[in-house]
Amino acid sequence: MTVVDERALDRILPRVRKPARYTGGEWNSVAKDWGGISVKTALAYPDIYEVGMSNLGLAILYDVLNSQPDLLAERVYAPWPDMEAQMRSVGIPLFSLETRHPLREFDILGFSLEYELNYATALNMLDLADIPLHATERGPEWPLVIAGGSCTYNPEPLAPFFDAFVIGEGEEVILELARTVARWKGEEELLRRLATIPGVYVPSLYQVRYRADSTIAGVQPRISEAPKTVHKRVLPRLGPIPTHPIVPFLQTIHDRGMVEIQRGCTQGCRFCQAGYIYRPVRERPLKEILAAVEELLVNTGYEEVALLSLSSTDYSRIEELVQALVERYQDPPLSISLPSLRADAFSVELAELFQGRRRTSLTFAPETGTQRLRDVINKKITDEDILTTAEAAFSRGWHRLKLYFMIGLPTETREDVAAIVELVRKVRGIGRRHQGRRTEISVSVATFVPKSHTPFQWWPLVSREELEARQDILRRGLLRQPGVSLSWHEPETTLLEAALSRGDRRLAPVVERAWRTGARLDAWDEHFDADRWQRAFQAEGLNPDFYARRERPLEEVLPWEHISSGVNKEFLWAESRRAMEGKLTPDCRERCLDCGVNRVLPVKRPVLARGENG
Repeated sequence: MTVVDERALDRILPRVRKPARYTGGEWNSVAKDWGGISVKTALAYPDIYEVGMSNLGLAILYDVLNSQPDLLAERVYAPWPDMEAQMRSVGIPLFSLETRHPLREFDILGFSLEYELNYATALNMLDLADIPLHATERGPEWPLVIAGGSCTYNPEPLAPFFDAFVIGEGEEVILELARTVARWKGEEELLRRLATIPGVYVPSLYQVRYRADSTIAGVQPRISEAPKTVHKRVLPRLGPIPTHPIVPFLQTIHDRGMVEIQRGCTQGCRFCQAGYIYRPVRERPLKEILAAVEELLVNTGYEEVALLSLSSTDYSRIEELVQALVERYQDPPLSISLPSLRADAFSVELAELFQGRRRTSLTFAPETGTQRLRDVINKKITDEDILTTAEAAFSRGWHRLKLYFMIGLPTETREDVAAIVELVRKVRGIGRRHQGRRTEISVSVATFVPKSHTPFQWWPLVSREELEARQDILRRGLLRQPGVSLSWHEPETTLLEAALSRGDRRLAPVVERAWRTGARLDAWDEHFDADRWQRAFQAEGLNPDFYARRERPLEEVLPWEHISSGVNKEFLWAESRRAMEGKLTPDCRERCLDCGVNRVLPVKRPVLARGENG
């Protein structure tokens, strides 16, 4: 086993910004002796340290693997271009933070894929590690290159580069995968064995057929061991909360303790991929959360804790939980963050629990400016809910709200977009009445991207011309309001995201060509080059509009149809039709909607904390 030349590393670190990104040795990091370890895993995030260190999923897998005496997990993130240039100039390969072993020395290299604009960065990390890009070029002496995360629900654009994809939740399957690698490493049988693990997709064992019109005719397994449909893995009950997280040396995107209070969401917003792929909802018992917060604070020294969920205030005992934390941590007071608040669930009573506390900004997602469009997307809140919540927040001491909206949704008109301006004006008026000129409204407007495994997966991305017209309505209407800030997504990045999110295997050469001509860190505005990607599409004879801006009929075989989120296609199509009729679908907590997840997965109903003695 080799490690990176420490002297060469010491020479280049003073030449780069933020060298602490690459030094390791943080509080609570785990550096095991490699002797006696059967399987060594490098957990990779294809973005820089500050972003990757804020990913809870990777932190959970780090805990799971390092809890086993014969396994280890270490971390690696994408270097910033200054560090990449220095590494290439002196021949230092990409290495792990814990022990500085080159990535090629590991048995498994596991990427977390959460955003399509990170695809080229993943390829760049493989190249920096001196690992061949294509799975067919890697023999038994190379690490097994795998990926998990939300993007693997359509893994096809990256299929040639990865040996396997983990579909669904990784806490259990990562151990099964590691044990399989320990048994079959270096043998031709390994991929076949991996394909028998529920939730593991081995793309090389599948053949894709295309029609004359360039749509997909079918995806079929090449061998009997590979299932025709790969069903996601799901935990019937959530595993332990990481209470010894790594404390970074520099400020990260979410620089605070994180406790997942529930997983999944029952709201059924039709645009939201997470709401479908993380079904069913599972809540943690109150006692488990309180114990985890106590351990977390002792082990990290954090003064802020985020209670994480897709919809934090849907947790059935949220007020009781916040009240217990407020009473327990009064001197010094603990700052409590509730991301992803639903406006109709943020009660006045909950707001009052924060009296006397340091107030961070509150975040709400009205999504649209009109009730008609909220009915289309199944967002079950009203203008009255939003304004009542703003009243509760501003009157109790908050002076800053973050509001998330989306444009380009199915059936949206310019009148719907103009209504966003009017709604923000009303919220600002409430703020000014209570907080005066201290009032700050941060408005973030995303462009709707059709995602796999959602009711809107058949719908097209809005045209560039229409998108720019709608963004102009927002700029003219919102930037004239003092105290209101506005951010939006550029049309070029949205087009690439949409093409990759609904793409097939033919996009793999596009990703590779874009990377070879300089693409990396595309999630960062200063590094994204739309022309580079456009040239890559043209060179491969493909048009991003074919993938992004084409409405698809029900009978078309979708590139991800052999991957199952548990929610059946018939349910998603019915939801798409209900959207066109403006019909709401009730919350799953009210009654089971028979979406299919309970027939495929071991969880027979939402696992809630209600009624427990926690």
